[in-house]
Amino acid sequence: MKKQLTAIALTAAMVGSLTACGGSKPAETTAAPKEEAKTEAPAETEAKAEESKEEAAASGDLITVGYAQVGAESDWRTANTESFKSTFTEENGYKLIFDDAQQKQENQIKAIRSFIQQEVDYIVVAPVVETGWETVLEEAKEAGIPVILSDRQMQLSDDSLYEAWVGGNFVKEGETCGDWLAKYLEDQGRGDEEINMVTIQGTIGASAQVGRTEGMDNKLKEHSNWKMLDRQSGEFTQAKGQEVMESFLKSYPDIDVVICENDNEAFGAIDAIHAAGKTCGPDGDIIVVSFDSVKAAFESMIKGDLNATFECNPLHGPRVAEIIQKLEKGESVDKIQYVDEAYFDTSMDLENILKDRAY
Repeated sequence: MKKQLTAIALTAAMVGSLTACGGSKPAETTAAPKEEAKTEAPAETEAKAEESKEEAAASGDLITVGYAQVGAESDWRTANTESFKSTFTEENGYKLIFDDAQQKQENQIKAIRSFIQQEVDYIVVAPVVETGWETVLEEAKEAGIPVILSDRQMQLSDDSLYEAWVGGNFVKEGETCGDWLAKYLEDQGRGDEEINMVTIQGTIGASAQVGRTEGMDNKLKEHSNWKMLDRQSGEFTQAKGQEVMESFLKSYPDIDVVICENDNEAFGAIDAIHAAGKTCGPDGDIIVVSFDSVKAAFESMIKGDLNATFECNPLHGPRVAEIIQKLEKGESVDKIQYVDEAYFDTSMDLENILKDRAY
């Protein structure tokens, strides 16, 4: 699509978007999205996305989208990538240029500059970390290319460097985990018992890591009998999660709860627990909880190893496509857009739920 034909519409969309959000974000803004952000039911979002697809395909003019993905470090990320690839197809009116950054920020910055050189119509970024993006986003802005953030956030002094962010409320996810754990322990008659915890964090500085850690910290303050023994990064991978858990088990003989900031880390932690001759899950020695809620997490709960998983919906493609179609029409968009999320534990009919899971 020729940028000179859409520049006026895109500029109007950017102004409208900023007005709707109340101006720039303060420099100290954290990873937590604003609570007043709007959400939509999945059926409503899918219906709008389907309408946008039909309109784009009918126009016969492909919209070029460059997507700078974090990598392929987890099952969640694989599902997220597939959501974009299945949404941004020629059949739906798009040309997708996909780049896997292999979890390196420098690779993502190179990809964004490549997208600028190729004169794409839109740039989508799932940032590896929150900081260090000002310069390259300024370059995109000067080139007249709107930027949309997916999954993780950026800490920016100028909100106008991106159009919108789509993802989960990571702080709320962490708080939901803490509330679930408090009730679970209470139901077990352990509400007043001293509880020793460890956390296998995600990639340090990533929005999901920052938000989930902050959410759990908020709940730790409410329970004086909860003791966080240690925290180390498992980099959102199963191998590193296992390595960190092996270290925890050697250092701390009495661990009651392991909080894993994604499911893949939990799978590694469970392997380490079994290798050490201990048990986990509802009938085991150690409570294990995680985030993302991929299919393998349901299988782990059904097997009896994982106690609960807190959802982070990876299906961002349709919502991003909806944003792009609104911008194409010169409409304003909400700056912060949460996806709908839930949690799942072993008290639920997991086999039935798993049948309908898309990821």
